[in-house]
Amino acid sequence: MNGLTIRAILADKPVDRELEVHGWVRTRRDSGGLSFLAVSDGSALACLQVVLERDLPGYDRMVKQLTTGCAVRCRGILVRSPAKGQEVELRASGVEILGAADPAAYPLQKKRHSFGFLRTIPHLRPRTNALAAVARVRSTLSFAIHAFFRQRDFFLVHTPLITTSDCEGAGEIFTVTSLEPDQLGGPDPFASDFFGRRAGLTVSGQLQAEIYAMALGRVYTFGPTFRAENSNTSRHLAEFWMVEPEMAFCDLAGAMDLAEELVRELAGTTLAECAPEIDLFDRFVARGLRRRLEAVQERAFARMSYTAAVQALQESGREFTCPVTWGMDLQAEHERFLCEEITRGPVIVTDYPRQIKPFYMRGNDDGRTVAAMDILVPGVGELVGGSQREERHDLLRVKMEEAGLDLESYGWYLDLRRFGSAPHSGFGLGFERLVQFVTGMANIRDVIPFPRTPGSAPC
Repeated sequence: MNGLTIRAILADKPVDRELEVHGWVRTRRDSGGLSFLAVSDGSALACLQVVLERDLPGYDRMVKQLTTGCAVRCRGILVRSPAKGQEVELRASGVEILGAADPAAYPLQKKRHSFGFLRTIPHLRPRTNALAAVARVRSTLSFAIHAFFRQRDFFLVHTPLITTSDCEGAGEIFTVTSLEPDQLGGPDPFASDFFGRRAGLTVSGQLQAEIYAMALGRVYTFGPTFRAENSNTSRHLAEFWMVEPEMAFCDLAGAMDLAEELVRELAGTTLAECAPEIDLFDRFVARGLRRRLEAVQERAFARMSYTAAVQALQESGREFTCPVTWGMDLQAEHERFLCEEITRGPVIVTDYPRQIKPFYMRGNDDGRTVAAMDILVPGVGELVGGSQREERHDLLRVKMEEAGLDLESYGWYLDLRRFGSAPHSGFGLGFERLVQFVTGMANIRDVIPFPRTPGSAPC
């Protein structure tokens, strides 16, 4: 790797130093015998201005090829810039075109394109300001998540992508098989498959993370998960990433405190380390975004029970598309109304009805609800979902039977309650929804590099 990144150059401003810069031309402007290139290498939102004088060798021939999208190597001296809006610029002593971009064919000629159009060219969309900014924010958040858990003595556990268990019990699993289509007939076709039984892509690493929580105390997994849900909305993906901590000797209150601390710290990290990107999103994507993220840091999250939330929704006077009744699973419109209109900020909703939650959640003493929680945030709705896990063997066994689970296949999960069972809790944070929350992007397909949705798996 040669030279400094543009991010480093603009931060350190090594004036009077000879530099070599690599990047792509965003724009070229010709004026008074000079050409001004805006060059980006993707390391920062800002471009570096490269100034070409007419006496540069090969100037007349070269300038015509310096079109938007072409890759270049620029050498020269960094100097103070007399122009407004930039402190330094590169006075070029040489420019080499490494890869041309035909302006008649290159689709990113305009400064702004709709996100819908950019989804049709996923191989080129990271070259735009907005999608490159999303990628940098996403990378920053990923590093910050690992740092957060490392600082709190959590251990990273790599849970399997191929699994034989369905954590959520919804059955929306992609099947993994080595069999040919004509071998999938008969009463039990997977008996002769690679694993000797039916297997699929994981919907969550939680159950396996619990194994290690009951040995290491505090663990987390951070990886891709998959749902074969035929939902073509701006909120759903078939492949997405989840952050899932599990903590032994921890109740629901402890899980809620940790989840709130995580969200607040990640909002602060984004503000501190991605300030130019946040300003971009605040101006062009979601007005008021910076203030919203600052408020997350300043004010504790509101907390209310599911029952109180239902009552608040019923008494709000708002006519929802889906009327609110106790016992229903809250819809996105309800979740957003709670945090955007009632609490005007993130809210943690607790103690959901037992019948709408998975088998592993600990039953409350009332027999109707479970020790579960969701964190709802403005612009997104549900960001975090978690619970205290059912640590009582007999009660868990009954729930598994009610859910129709094969107790033999899940015997290992029951064993965790037979041998040294302890109270434990955990949660899952949807990483793409987190990126949506801190960037203000409306469609989840625009915050993951390569969205997988029904009928679409580009690149």
